[in-house]
Amino acid sequence: MGQRLGARQAGGTPATTPATAAGRLRAGGRYAPAAAASAFVLAQLLLVTPGTGLGWDEIVYVSQVEPGTPTAYFSAPRARGVSWLAAPAAALAGSAAHPAVLRAYLALLSGLGLLIALRAWRRLLPPAVLGCAGPLFASLWITLYYGPRAMPNLWCALGALAATGWFLRAVPPPGRGTPAGRRALLLAGAAVAFVTAMRLGDGAWLALSLTAAALLVRPWRRAPAVLVPPAALAAGAAPWLIEAYTSYGGPLPRVQRAGEIQGGMGLRLAVDDQVRSLAGRTLCRPCDVPWSHPWTAAWWLALPVLTALGVWCARRAGRGPAALLAVAVAGCLAVTYLFTIDYAAPRFLLPAYALLALPVAEGVVTAARAVTASGAAGTALRKWRRAAACAALTAALLAHLTIQYTVLAQAGERSRRQHRELTVTATELRRHGVRPPCVITGGDYVPVAHYTGCSSRQPAGHDASITTGRLLALGRTMPLVVLTAHGRPRPALARDLTPLTLPGGRVAWLPPPEREPATGPARPPARVGRTFGTSTPTDRPDIPDTSEHPGP
Repeated sequence: MGQRLGARQAGGTPATTPATAAGRLRAGGRYAPAAAASAFVLAQLLLVTPGTGLGWDEIVYVSQVEPGTPTAYFSAPRARGVSWLAAPAAALAGSAAHPAVLRAYLALLSGLGLLIALRAWRRLLPPAVLGCAGPLFASLWITLYYGPRAMPNLWCALGALAATGWFLRAVPPPGRGTPAGRRALLLAGAAVAFVTAMRLGDGAWLALSLTAAALLVRPWRRAPAVLVPPAALAAGAAPWLIEAYTSYGGPLPRVQRAGEIQGGMGLRLAVDDQVRSLAGRTLCRPCDVPWSHPWTAAWWLALPVLTALGVWCARRAGRGPAALLAVAVAGCLAVTYLFTIDYAAPRFLLPAYALLALPVAEGVVTAARAVTASGAAGTALRKWRRAAACAALTAALLAHLTIQYTVLAQAGERSRRQHRELTVTATELRRHGVRPPCVITGGDYVPVAHYTGCSSRQPAGHDASITTGRLLALGRTMPLVVLTAHGRPRPALARDLTPLTLPGGRVAWLPPPEREPATGPARPPARVGRTFGTSTPTDRPDIPDTSEHPGP
């Protein structure tokens, strides 16, 4: 009787004991990953999807599976995973006519992927940490920008996050317990294969890091944990290897060709390039632009400190191995893009950001609990310090979100502007007689050809897929359009073609207008030098997704 009375407050209502409070927190925490995934999808649909078309690399991936669309050249470094992922939406509604359908489909799918990746960690980390890590990663402008896009990097990030969590659930904690079961290890292997199918290099580093962890940590040193990651890597790389033999003469020639496209591999510092690209440049190559917006990289420069703090907090809470493995895998996935190439794209580091969100969330949750902990009333000075710390933490999070959404808005507007320019370009080309079947070559030839419904062919460069003679022969059977930048001299392929100035600083060299039969009037010639549309030429490195140039 006394105990029951003691468990009630003065007003007669049951007291909130630590046990009941923890139970309520756990019950509410079950829904934190779902809430983060839902908010992620909603933000994509409202802030990113409207008014955007497909970028260069998206067109390459989607055209492989889109019915009735000329297939763009698929270069050596690319993998087919994104094409397969986008295939259902591309088959349902052609991306050239209905890009919003593809965007909505990928937004929903990426939200589901985030939920699955976070749930892989639910038995390893408390709900509060997962409830913080999900929004931290999903609120980055890079994550939101690429969520609804047919690009591989976000899918590699979600796959790496899930693979690492399932791997930890399959191995025993150091010094205690036994493996959680084969199911978690099989799921980890499936995630490694998924990442490899999306991007071979990321899959290789992911498998290498997990295998190394299984070998280096004595309690994890068991045959299944050591063998599953490389076996999954081989399974995911099988389509790439088959294509290497059928199209390039083997894996080594394909790797060599991929290295040529990427500008060669070696010991190079791209850390400063990544910092510059955070201002919203989706590709910074060459990245010789000034660092004009340092505030956009504030979170990036603070990331190592926040990660170290989070690892320290995790170790104090008994979750050190999980935090350390997340940091180790993130480092392996980032090293190629920071120290072996001479250019940058923010999307390259998405897998590292996804994994580093976990230790950062450990630190944020620990700090939040420290400044909001209840207990004795304390002195007025202690209350003031607690309020000031809470305000500082809130202000830091709000400043971070402000930076992310400011950059996202700018990057999104450049994408919408490019979509408008390409739409006007395609309309003008059709008005001057360029209709399928037709072929387009030159600068920006892939997006212009996709919007116009033409084939895209290039006789030289990274995407060389046809000889000059064959391209000229095609031009005798169908309209051939050569694209150049405004002010460039007439190319050799356009010797008998007529220039037409288009939006975005482009000039289209068109075939002479066909004349009607003698009984009818001649078709009016293409207007030379006239500019259609009001858009100004965009800075070429700022154009979204103009070329992927992936890492190895």
